[in-house]
Order: sequence, then structure tokens, then C-alpha cells
Amino acid sequence: MVGPERPQFVLFGSSIVQFSFSNEGWGAVLAHIYARKADIILRGYSGWNSRRAVQILDQVFPKDAAKQPSLVIVYFGGNDSILPHATGLGPHVPLSEYIENIRKIAIHLESLSEKTRVIFLTAPPVCEKQLRARLSGVVDMVRTNDSCRIYSEACLEVCRGMNLKAIDLWTAMQQVENWETVCLTDGVHFTAEGSKIVVKEILRVIKEANWEPSLHWKAMLTEFSEESPYDPVSEGKTVNVSEHDLIGDSPWE
Repeated sequence: MVGPERPQFVLFGSSIVQFSFSNEGWGAVLAHIYARKADIILRGYSGWNSRRAVQILDQVFPKDAAKQPSLVIVYFGGNDSILPHATGLGPHVPLSEYIENIRKIAIHLESLSEKTRVIFLTAPPVCEKQLRARLSGVVDMVRTNDSCRIYSEACLEVCRGMNLKAIDLWTAMQQVENWETVCLTDGVHFTAEGSKIVVKEILRVIKEANWEPSLHWKAMLTEFSEESPYDPVSEGKTVNVSEHDLIGDSPWE
């Protein structure tokens, strides 16, 4: 283990999580914002659905771990919502099972410790035209924006019933003009602009949450922030460089 010990934020999900450090992704942005405050840990598995997630919960989040995460951000739903294939194969998970899987994931994560917080991301919208162009002749699957809506609403309903934080990405992204091309690279995954929406929504939820201690980046201590004789010198004296100086005029207030 590398020290000093910091709070851990785990991103858990399918390709929306696995790819979140590429293309100015939302995971990379969170790592930048929480530099010297928390470790952003990636547990993303491209192509996975909630059924596979439930099967490996104990491996990714063992209950007897010496240190438990302070925050887990969960995304499953887009692959689950892909329409059933005639063979019975593929990532589709029936809605009733998906709902139960989200409950199982939430119960497991909340059992890790009294201080472990959880945020669920719903299925974002998809651009069906882009998907058809990209997957035609390659993959025999059908994914519609309306099926994403149904699974998104189901996730929100589960979270409301369990008093959990959830972010409605399906609605948030479609507030952007020309969201199909502004927010998505291939009909599913996020552009840098799409990731900015995810980050803003996550930080809004964290800031508004009545969590003790607060996990908002401005409320957390900066590692090794004490003044030092080795700090940069300005006008004959040392100047402590804060995270605000490093980040500059932050859009993440």
C-alpha cells in the first residue's frame, strides 16, 4: 500500500466506467479535482451487465477488507437494457431482475461500513442512428433510447425506495442541444462535453448530501498542505500553493 492513506472513491460499472479515464473522461476529471484529497479507483468492465456485477461483488468489495471505500459510484443499466436476442445470449437482463440486482449491489455496498456512501448513475441516452452505423454487420444487438429510459427510471425508483443518491443521466444529457453529437462519441460513450455533465451532476449530489464528513472536494483536507521553507518564493517569502492555485478558476464550484 502507498501512503499516506487517503479516502477511496471507487468507480464501479461497465464501459462507461472503464473508459472514464480516456478522452478527457469523467473519471480523469474527478481524479484531477480530488488530487491530494482522495484516490479515484477504477473498477470498470466493458460489456458487463448487472448480473455479472452481482456475481463478483465479494471479490471487488470484500467485507473483511482492512479499508473500505468512502464513496462508490455505480453504473449498470445500458447493457442490461439491450433488447433480448433470439438465442437467449447477450447482455440483456429482464427489467425485474435488473431491479433486484441494483438492490443487491446497494445492500452489499452499504454493508461495507457506516461511512461508505453510494451514488448510482442511471443509463444515459443513446443515439440509435450512430449505433446502427457503428454496429451494422458487426454485432447483432438492438439498443434503443426508449429501453434506456425504462431502465433509467427503474434505477431511480429503486434508489428512491432505498434512500440512495442517484443521478438521472438519461434526462440530464438530453437537456443539451444536439446532445447526440455533443455528448456522445459513438452513440453510447461520452465525449469530453458529455463527461463534464457527469462530473457536474456528481459534484452537485456530493455537495448537497448531508454526509459527515463531507466528501465535497472543497471541504476535504489537502494532503501535505502545511507551509514549508521549500515552498515557492515570491517577494522574498515562501508562498503555499493551494489546490485552488493549481486548478485555477474552477468550473466545479
